[in-house]
Amino acid sequence: MGLPKRHATENSSSLSLLVASLLIISTNLLVVAALFQLMRRKGSQSWCFVLNLALADILVGLAITGIVTDVFQNYNTVNNGTIPITQPLLLMHSTQKTKCLLRMAFIISPSTASILSMFLISLDRYVAIKLPLRYSQLTGRWTVTGALVALWMVSLTVGFLPGMAWQLQQGDFESSSLCTFFSVIRPKGIIVVFCAVFFPVLSVFTYFYLDILKIACGHQRQIRQAGSRLPQRSRYWGHVKALRTVALLVGCFTLCWCPFFVVCAVQVLCEACELYKVLENDLWLLGLSNSLINPLVYACWQREVRLQIEALFCCVKDRVRNTAVLEASERLCTLSLSAFPSTSLSMCV
Repeated sequence: MGLPKRHATENSSSLSLLVASLLIISTNLLVVAALFQLMRRKGSQSWCFVLNLALADILVGLAITGIVTDVFQNYNTVNNGTIPITQPLLLMHSTQKTKCLLRMAFIISPSTASILSMFLISLDRYVAIKLPLRYSQLTGRWTVTGALVALWMVSLTVGFLPGMAWQLQQGDFESSSLCTFFSVIRPKGIIVVFCAVFFPVLSVFTYFYLDILKIACGHQRQIRQAGSRLPQRSRYWGHVKALRTVALLVGCFTLCWCPFFVVCAVQVLCEACELYKVLENDLWLLGLSNSLINPLVYACWQREVRLQIEALFCCVKDRVRNTAVLEASERLCTLSLSAFPSTSLSMCV
């Protein structure tokens, strides 16, 4: 591919990435606004996990925006003729190893927090169905706060681990090197860390839903046998309906992130395969797209969130309409006063 043509391709890809990051931020902000209204009205602690997921996804979007900013800075530098175009999409030219490690940390940490937030959401639904009588006691304010604090401690540890442990850093990184995952971080070390987080979480997801499926089938048989005499029927099926949204969320998460981590595992087992470019430029982006899917799932499938978003749009629409009517009325009064000052004064007061 010729240099100008390659440059145009990278520029258009960066624009697409910028649009995706803005969509991630805007959709998750909308879900955050809806969740704040729900939590203020209902006071349910379980919504805190969903709120944390949306906030983590917003940070992912901001991290992508930072990457795109660096890409465009390199684009301007190339146009000025300072350096040649040598980097593919999503690679950033960095002059400091510390800056590159921080950039990777701000990408890895919110991505890890997003994954662990879905784990807490699934755990919350699992406890609601497995232990319905103790659910309110087990999901108190301090329990939720402790879980979220632990989540962010783990996420920040995973994200900043390469910067704190020199054993995970590339020894031959130069000040003029391109800032990528595997240019500043030892591939095998960080891949092992990634897999140590992902595959146990995925295994627990699988256990949760297999156990819940068994419980739901047994409960359905009891309902058919006892009819309406079971007092927990409506509450139970309310939890099951909420679980459907979580199941869709986890399914999308698996489809988006599983290819990345499976190829990571293949790379660890087959060092001669050289799959780093595929991981950095393709599968990583597929995983990050999950941050855009999450708010869309809640906006479309979770009835309470969907209704709250509709109410927010109606509120904004009414305010815009009232403002337009007020401005039109003021303009009409101004014109009337200028034309007929004596007769229009009483109408505009």
